[in-house]
This record gives sequence, structure tokens and C-alpha cells, in this order.
Amino acid sequence: MKINMKEWIASILGSEKRIAIPVMTHSGIELLGHTVYDAVTNGEIHARAVKLLAEKYPSAASSVIMDLTVEAEAFGAEIHYSKNEVPSVIGRLVSNLEEVEKLQIPSLENGRVQEYIKANRLIAEDTSKPVVAGCIGPYSLAGRLYDMSEIMMAMYIEPDCIKLLLSKCTEFIKNYCVALKSAGANGILMAEPAAGLLSNEACLEFSSTYVQEIVSEVQDESFSIFLHNCGNSGQCTKAMVATGAYGYHFGNGIDMLLALDQCPKDVLVMGNIDPVSMFKMASSRVLYDATKDLLLRTANYPNFVLSSGCDTPPEVPFENIEMFYKALADFNRGMYD
Repeated sequence: MKINMKEWIASILGSEKRIAIPVMTHSGIELLGHTVYDAVTNGEIHARAVKLLAEKYPSAASSVIMDLTVEAEAFGAEIHYSKNEVPSVIGRLVSNLEEVEKLQIPSLENGRVQEYIKANRLIAEDTSKPVVAGCIGPYSLAGRLYDMSEIMMAMYIEPDCIKLLLSKCTEFIKNYCVALKSAGANGILMAEPAAGLLSNEACLEFSSTYVQEIVSEVQDESFSIFLHNCGNSGQCTKAMVATGAYGYHFGNGIDMLLALDQCPKDVLVMGNIDPVSMFKMASSRVLYDATKDLLLRTANYPNFVLSSGCDTPPEVPFENIEMFYKALADFNRGMYD
């Protein structure tokens, strides 16, 4: 469904009510009785899981699973699959300038890319909510291809090699975003967690510059980029904002008030209930109180959007999900005044 995202964001900024957009798909997979492997390899199952959650809970938008291996697999990286865990990259695909020079920008027909495009298309065909697709950020993708520890050294020893790799990653992500946009998605949650390991200056040079290139290519009134960086503890928020995205999504490692103060008032700032220690491990009362506290502390920021700090894991108790939304509903009814 085509939605004017600038108007949608403006409606959020102008409302006294808060909304929630948790990054949550595993619970829908469990409701269907399927495994994570089923969802990450089959776009129809993936879409059904997202749509089921949209029917059951009042999220303001639908988001897909945060799988940071799809793009790496398309490049040719080896992927480890398990029944009920998100896939992971095995080893490294490239290790020097010569190999990076030979690396081809892959087709969108490679790997599971088409299954993810299919999932977003099926969701978009059957919802009135914005559909927020997912993709990895260029630095995080480059790190998965080059090895995360190795890339952090090579940035300083062989910067030209890493920048060439980043440019190839950026070109592929750009093509992928265009395809997701054509499939009907209204935006992208771009996961760039590895950039949270960098200083603001390094993040700007090796991540934000390339993210901004993607933003310039695909972001418009009908399509928003929301940049996720759960590794950022506050040191590289300025670099994130330099991308010009319409929204920023933060992990539980940052104080949301600090993040809100560092971001423009006319963009969405999302976060940051801990997906593991709160959503999965805490009691429903503790989760309710944490959500209530976050809403109260951010009450003076109309651009705040309640969310999980990252993708919620498998086996989150459904009672906790219900209490998360109950805390939001109670806040919007003025019960905390």
C-alpha cells in the first residue's frame, strides 16, 4: 500500500499519543508453529508470521525479521543455518585488495534475496500499516565479508581496500532497497550495528558516507530509511544523523534521552527496551515497569517511538508482549499523570 511517509511521520510528531514499533518477528513464527529456518528460507511463511503479529498486536508498522546474512550470502559468503536461530556467516569471503577487486556485485537472484522481497510484497499487499523492510548497512556487510576484527585493522592499514569493498556493498544494498521499494515496502530498517564499534569520525568515514549515498538514492515521500545502530552508546550519533535518514533506531546500550537530544526534532527516534533481559528474561511486571519508565522519561519528545532495542529473540513470553503494549496503552490514557 502506498503511503506518504513524510505525512505519516508528521502525524506522529503532531500527536499527543505515543506509538510502538517493536522489531519483532519470531513471536509470529512461533504462533504459526514454524521454525526460524522456515521463515528465513520461505517468503510466504515469513509474510504470514508478520501479518499474524499485525493482527494480534497494535504495532504502528509491520517490520520483518532482522537477518543480517541475506546480503552476505548473495555475495557468496558461507552461511550456517539452524532450526530456531537466525543464520550466521561462517569465515570470511575476502581478505585482501586483489580479492576485493575481483568481487562481483551480485544479482538480486542470488541466495535468499528473492524470498525476502517476496515476503515484503505479500505483507504490503495485505495491510494498511506501513511496511518496514530490512537490510544490513554497508559497514556491517563489509565486516561480514572481510571479518569484523580484520576490517577494523584494515581500515587504517589498507583504507583503499576497505573503501572499495564498502562501495561494492553500497551498490548492492542500493539495488536491494530499490527492489524492496518496488515490491511495496514503505521503508527500510537498515541495520548497521558494527558501526557502533567506531568513533564518530570513523563512523562518518566508513559508514555514514555510504549510508547517505543509499538515502539519497531511495528515500523520498513514499519511502523512509530508518537507521538502526544498536552498538552505539552515544559516541557516534552525530555520524548517524549525518546520513539524512528520516529516523534512527537505538539499542539498549544508550540512554534514550541522550539519543533524543542528539537527533533532530523532525525525525523519528526509536528504541530501546532490551530484547533479551527485558522482553525474554524479565517478568511481565518488570517489563511493564521498564516500559512505563521509558515512556515517562521521554514524554516531552513527540518524535519518540517506543520499540525494542533490537530484534526480539525467539521464545519471548506472550504475556510480556501484552504487558509492553499495555504499558503503552496506559500511558496514552493518561494513567501515569
